[in-house]
Amino acid sequence: MSTPDLVIRGGTVADGSGGELFEADVAISGGKISEVGKVAGTGREEIDARGKLVTPGFVDVHTHYDGQVTWSQDITPSSQNGVTTAIMGNCGVGFAPCKPDDHTRLIQLMEGVEDIPEPVLSAGIPWAWESFPDYMDWLSRRDFDIDVGAQLPHAALRVYVMGERGARRDPSTAEDNAAMAKLAGEAVRSGALGFSTSRTLNHRTSTGDFTPTLKAGEDELTAIAGAMHRQGRSVLQFVLDLSTIHEDLPMMLRVADSTKCPISFSITQNDKAPQRWRQTLDEINAAARRGLSITAQIAARPVGLLLGLELSRNPFQTHPSYRAIAHLPLQERLARLRQPDVRKAILSETATATDDPLFFRPNYDKMFLLGDPPDYEQPPENALGPQARKLGRQPEELAYDAMLSDEGRGMLYVPFLNYSDGNLDATREMLLDPQSVPGLSDGGAHCGIICDASFPTYLLTHWTRDRKRGEKLTIPFVVAAQSRKTALSVGLTDRGLIARGYKADVNVIDYDRLHLHPPKVHYDLPVGGRRLLQGVDGYEATIVSGVVTRRHGEATGRRPGKLIRGAQGMN
Repeated sequence: MSTPDLVIRGGTVADGSGGELFEADVAISGGKISEVGKVAGTGREEIDARGKLVTPGFVDVHTHYDGQVTWSQDITPSSQNGVTTAIMGNCGVGFAPCKPDDHTRLIQLMEGVEDIPEPVLSAGIPWAWESFPDYMDWLSRRDFDIDVGAQLPHAALRVYVMGERGARRDPSTAEDNAAMAKLAGEAVRSGALGFSTSRTLNHRTSTGDFTPTLKAGEDELTAIAGAMHRQGRSVLQFVLDLSTIHEDLPMMLRVADSTKCPISFSITQNDKAPQRWRQTLDEINAAARRGLSITAQIAARPVGLLLGLELSRNPFQTHPSYRAIAHLPLQERLARLRQPDVRKAILSETATATDDPLFFRPNYDKMFLLGDPPDYEQPPENALGPQARKLGRQPEELAYDAMLSDEGRGMLYVPFLNYSDGNLDATREMLLDPQSVPGLSDGGAHCGIICDASFPTYLLTHWTRDRKRGEKLTIPFVVAAQSRKTALSVGLTDRGLIARGYKADVNVIDYDRLHLHPPKVHYDLPVGGRRLLQGVDGYEATIVSGVVTRRHGEATGRRPGKLIRGAQGMN
């Protein structure tokens, strides 16, 4: 027997199948797992995994790295959280196909929908393509620290074919549908794993316009999905609004039924109808029993907004006295906010409504201090409202003081989805549903208001070890859910298992030490752009295609990751 390239010795293996943990060596040769068990002899490289958890690399099916992959080879923060495969192009937004005159339009859409600053995108994206196949060809020449897969974004496709008519959401014609279907088929042939669209009012451009795909017709979606799936396995990913789900979900199920295209969409608990998620899961399970391939993407914790002076939004942003100083650099603003007269003026004013879908008039009974370590499942009495009443103060005062802490970098946490009950019991039920997979991390997006790319780590720390306010989940279940199950949902049957012949994407984790730090702002994007990142401890090694890309939490500089070209099977 030839000498393995790498042997991981004596780890506790969660192999991705959902079966019981077991102790074993894992040998890797030629980028694949060559043996699991007792490996004789010595590998060219060895990792001592005794007392450590060994898992497949995690597959994140819902990210927005469409821009970042063009300027960076390190797909952080996902690669810092055990992710070895990330799927981008979700929610109908992306950068191909695109005519030169529409560059700004697509940037404004991505900025508005995913909170990635326009200067970052304008400086970082080289626009070395026009068609989607050109984009894929260009990306295929790049190396990354993880594998990346792409979906064809509906907004880009619609604007490319229909121009201004597409942007202003005009109904498509038969000729438009035929043109979009042709390009969609070409996208699959070039390696697209799927097609994504959005039907939510929350998705708007940075200038306030609704996404071009908001009211796209059933005939349009059927033409596109059908053309893609005829060329090869292709998933239709979409986002719906609670207010129109009773119309839109049956339509999407009809599209899936008529095209035989697998579909995947996000389900969350919404305060306006906190039990609707149960009905939605019942509907998709009924559809699955009819033979449809359908997956619900579930967030691992509340979808929570982070508010602060250094961030995109804060509770006082509509107060006139705050707006008068909002343009100032942080340190100058902080000095003004510390002045008693400024403080008094701001606290005497009230928030006003805006058309910003991610600005909610502050509800201090659902606003928390996140803490260190960050606590995403706090009891309702921890919120600023109850705390202020207990102290005989106004909650606005507590919020103001919290944001001024840490030299103006203090953050407030507002869980606005998956937290209607004041706990995560509903999330646990959603994660356990047979049709669900973990999703919605939005890695690469929401740079100044949401920091959820740490979902894979949170699934392990909170759900299998740290949860105090309800039942936990098992390590084998969580590992299988975010490795094998997510991989299969997007047609990647070659990964997500620690077994002979599978792609050697592996994590070695110091489970007892695995720990998330509070989010912090970093200015490491093009032109010094801002993004929220969470430090993480406990990843001893991350391995992609048999190559160690991260060791003891630090990047090794090796980048074996590639663009995935289409659904992948075992060789």
